This record gives sequence, C-alpha cells and structure tokens, in this order.
Amino acid sequence: MTGAAGFIGSAVARRLRRDGVRVIAVDTLGYAGHRRTIEASLDPARDHFVQADIADGRAMQELLTRFAPDAVFHLAAETHVDRSIDGPLPFVATNVLGTATLFEACRAYRDALSEDRRAAFRILHISTDEVFGVAPTGGRFGAHDPHRPNSPYAASKSASDQLARAWGRTFGLPIITTNCCNNYGPFQFPEKLIPLTIRRALAGQELRVYGAGDQERDWLYVDDHADALIRAWQVGTSGAVYLIGSREERQNLQVVEAICAALDQRTPWLAPHRRLIRHVTDRPAHDQRYAVEIAPTAVALRWTATTPFAVGLQRTIDWYLDNGAWCDVVTAGRYDGARLGLAEVA
Repeated sequence: MTGAAGFIGSAVARRLRRDGVRVIAVDTLGYAGHRRTIEASLDPARDHFVQADIADGRAMQELLTRFAPDAVFHLAAETHVDRSIDGPLPFVATNVLGTATLFEACRAYRDALSEDRRAAFRILHISTDEVFGVAPTGGRFGAHDPHRPNSPYAASKSASDQLARAWGRTFGLPIITTNCCNNYGPFQFPEKLIPLTIRRALAGQELRVYGAGDQERDWLYVDDHADALIRAWQVGTSGAVYLIGSREERQNLQVVEAICAALDQRTPWLAPHRRLIRHVTDRPAHDQRYAVEIAPTAVALRWTATTPFAVGLQRTIDWYLDNGAWCDVVTAGRYDGARLGLAEVA
C-alpha cells in the first residue's frame, strides 16, 4: 500500500489489519505522513512499514519482489488544493510521474508472476471527484463523464487517472480506479477544513470561511471509504471506475457551523464558537459543487456508506479533542495553521 502513513491510507491499513490481511505499508513520510500515524495502524507481528518514494522505480521494484503482494493499493498523492495553488510542481512530480513509475514497477512484477498469481493480481488506484470539475446544480457526474479539472491538484489526479486507463488498455495492467468525495475522520492532517476548524476553534482563533462559504461537498466518513476500497479489491472489475460517495452534501459554512454547535456542547466555557467565523477572500478557481452518481458503485460492489454525517462529525470531533498530542506531533515544524492558496488571480 502506498501513501500508508497518510489519512486514508492509514484507515485502509486499520481495516485490513482487522481482517487479518498482511499489510506492507509504504510512504515517503512527506509533510502529511507520519510514523506515529501508520504505526498505530499496523500489526507489528505481521505487517511492515517501509519508507520509500513511489517515484523511485528501483525501490518500488525491490519492494514488490521482496514482499510479493497480491494487490497494490495506490493512495500516495499530494492532495491539498491550496498547496497546489502555492506550488503545483510537487503535485505533478508525485501524482503523475510517481504514479507512472509505480505502474511500470507493477507491470514488471506482474509479468514475472505465475499464471495463477497473475490472474489474481490487482491494483487499486485511488482518486478524487475533483477531476470532473464543477457539478451542475441538481446534477451528478458519472464514472465516464469527461474530466474538467480546475486546480493543479485536480489536474494532476486527472492525469494519473488517464495513466491508469492507458496502462490498463495498452499493457493489460489490472487497475481499478476509484474517485471519492471529501473524506473526514480521525488522523486527517489538520490543514483540511474539518480538523483545521476544530483545532482553531479550540484555540480561540478565527475560523476562516472562503467567500460566502456556499461551496457544496459530499462528505464521506473515512472508515466507510476504507470499506468501499476493500470491496473494490474483492469484487471489482479490472478497468472499471467506481465513484464513491455518501450523499451527505453540505455547504462549507454549514460544516463550520455544525462544528461550532458541537463544540458549544463539548466546551461550553468557550462558547459561542460561531463568533470566531470570518469570511475571507475565496481561493482562485474554487469549485462551487462536487457530486457524483454512486448508484452503480452501490450495485456493483454491494456497498453503501453507513455513517450519517452528524454521527461521523461527532466521532471526529471527539477524536480530535482526545488526541491533541497527535496533532501537535504531526504538525510540528510542518504546518502552523497559516492560510494557504493565496496565489494572485491573473
């Protein structure tokens, strides 16, 4: 599994650990990946963590040969839109060139497998709904709708999706692609909206809301996403694209206000938290709405999200209240809460 020390990767590792599946966790330990995260997710008696970069082809080939996996879950990626505005080239390096390098290593590994093992081998390529661009009001994107990415992050993930299709079509590499909506839950690096809002609210700092805060997202609890990825590995079809969401759509301002209301109950001595909300200049090319049609995925994978947003948000808030030390460790010297994505619009 690549990107295993990150938010979604560590959730998948915990899910696989619960099922007794041996996990080879690979991560370069960039700013958003941390040993403390992945070590809490692995079984030390069975699993292995290796610090390595997916853009290092020799390292990827050596790991595949050494551990001989039955499947590769590819979650390694630069993922934050704001950071991609401030510095887009690392997103191209990791999400595009890194993905191509990993696919080439997987191709060489696949070609050397026995016939039976080759037939069972799968690659899960995990992507985002942002590749489709802005969803029309009342409409939802389908798995094969054209990509219209509007941020460097979304463009780099769209490119990686095209690599997955091309390596599948040209070389017969058994790749399954998933595009998911916004994830939230425990262990998310505190630069994203929900954990950042929780942390800043507890510190009495202003809660930045971009523009009017009416940008709409579908919110998926990370453990539900992990379950969907396991199902895609178990019953998915090579070459297929599965859209993963929860139909728990909320505007960003509504999410911030829900966090404030929950914290008013948990930390009443700091209430009302809504007084901290500040509307700030929107980021460039901020997509107004994402929405994907999840019905085909529900049928094909026999999977649906089971965590209502209100329940998942409360779990998430409770986790961050109880794990301030983890937040302090993973952000130390990496992120101080400052605003990102401030590039001027040309």
